[in-house]
Amino acid sequence: MTTDETDAPVDPSKLEENLAKIEVLSQRLVAALSHQRQVAPSLQGPSPELYAKAAAAYWQEMMSNPSKIFEQQVSYWGKTLKHYIDSQQQLAQGKLEAPEDESGPDPRFSSPLWRSHPYFNYIKQQYMFSSEAIGNAVQELDGLEQDDKRRLEYFSKQIIDLMSPTNFLATNPEALERAVETDGQSLVDGLENLVRDLEDHHGDFVVNLADKDAFKVGGNIGTTEGEVVFRNRMFELIQYAPATDKQYATPLIIFPPWINKFYILDLKPQNSLIKWITEQGYTLFVVSWVNPDAGYADVGMSNYIEEGYLAAMKEVKAITGEKQVNVVGYCIAGTTLALTLSLMKQRGDDTVKSATFFTTLTDFSDQGEVGVFLTDDFVDGIEAEVTERGYLDSFYMSRTFSFLRSNDLIYRPAIRSYMMGEAPPAFDLLYWNGDSTNLPAKMSVEYLRKLCQNDELAKGEIELCDARLALSDIDVPVCAIACETDHIAAWKSSYRGVQQMGSKDKTFILSESGHIAGIVNPPSKKKYGHYTNPDMTVDPDAWQAAAEFNEGSWWPRWESWLRKRSGKKLDARTPGDSSHPALAKAPGTYVVSGK
Repeated sequence: MTTDETDAPVDPSKLEENLAKIEVLSQRLVAALSHQRQVAPSLQGPSPELYAKAAAAYWQEMMSNPSKIFEQQVSYWGKTLKHYIDSQQQLAQGKLEAPEDESGPDPRFSSPLWRSHPYFNYIKQQYMFSSEAIGNAVQELDGLEQDDKRRLEYFSKQIIDLMSPTNFLATNPEALERAVETDGQSLVDGLENLVRDLEDHHGDFVVNLADKDAFKVGGNIGTTEGEVVFRNRMFELIQYAPATDKQYATPLIIFPPWINKFYILDLKPQNSLIKWITEQGYTLFVVSWVNPDAGYADVGMSNYIEEGYLAAMKEVKAITGEKQVNVVGYCIAGTTLALTLSLMKQRGDDTVKSATFFTTLTDFSDQGEVGVFLTDDFVDGIEAEVTERGYLDSFYMSRTFSFLRSNDLIYRPAIRSYMMGEAPPAFDLLYWNGDSTNLPAKMSVEYLRKLCQNDELAKGEIELCDARLALSDIDVPVCAIACETDHIAAWKSSYRGVQQMGSKDKTFILSESGHIAGIVNPPSKKKYGHYTNPDMTVDPDAWQAAAEFNEGSWWPRWESWLRKRSGKKLDARTPGDSSHPALAKAPGTYVVSGK
């Protein structure tokens, strides 16, 4: 900013114009909020029982060990009072400077003003002292069961993050500075962004993370060449065009999760796993699941197995003339692939030559971070919701996953958009993240009750398709890729599930990063490495301690594993055949319907 710009007088006419815009936008805001859905209290937060347990444990501790509580309080009071006195002394000496700040780095407080300006630094440090005191009080609270304590820690952290001074205009120096620099234009733009988001989501508070007009599925993302060669009520089957003159005989089918859409594996050519696989010489098929509505209320896990997995394998065998296929399951699709493989074993069906699992949970004994939402208070609320509507609206799953990373996916984007007045970025991954899907009512309840809560697959007790299914039935060669910082499918749980599979041929790869970035990790980026260790007889910690770290993507290592199980090379196959004519160009119609 130049000196002339800094000294430029405020333009009254511009301020008046912005005030008029704010009045119009305020009317639109009220209209948008009038359409907001009524969310049941059971889906808004944990039940009062959790808070009652916490209060009871706190009072019991205060009565039995008052010195512990007193020590916590004195520590907090001492820090806040000392900081207050230090700040007053600075002012008394005529120094408009902040006292010493030992709070350490925090991406929320990246502006230099948080450290140098006495007012903003005071607010920041007092917030940090309070956050630390609350966190310590919860962490050191005895008398709670481990699951209750973990939930209390999580929801306490949510409240702490919500109350950060960065989230409020009056205590955010960057937003205030921006408002002054733009004569209030940033606030007008921010209000316009807020109103637009509310209108886009029918009154629900959902921050648009990416510029929705910057991308078009099939236009500039999801563009790998292919054809839809089969369609039923559950999915479209896409066969991708060959990228080599020769292809391996055994076809490969990818089953992506139906919580989001498959094009996460085909965002753009540079990071498309789908494109990369075709370039390695594989005949690739990908399932694109339907986005269900109330008409799918009675569709359960058995339907996904019979009308999804088994139907797709049947069609791929018919198209290619091969008796066996290799398969990949990602996240919930990997969990269901495990169920399918158990069923196929019991039926004597040897169609699958090998199976790969991306970030897949089959052992739910430790649910990881997402477990805070898998207790009866939330699941009962979801069951009531889907019973009434016939499906679980994408709003709920999207919101749940966002709150697992609230600072990254809610607060920071809201600050940039609503306080700073910035337009959402043109970021393909964030665009995909906002393009979520609904879940059928029956399937939602079965998955949450049978798998997540009761862990019936790992126990060998789950009954689907008129059979009792178990991990021990899975005897095909298995390769599993888990991600080190995955907040949805904890890697140690994924590892334990693979341990229980009956296969004698198991490979486990641990990628750096999380649920998405750890999988969408092309070799060209040379970004995240991975760990390998052939000994799967030990527990997860011992496995990692003895594992070898490998630089770069796991993709080539997996491809080398897959190549050995894909047969000889044949002339490349074009999509479809006489009985499977092209129904649509990739990425198909299901991926863009039901938005």
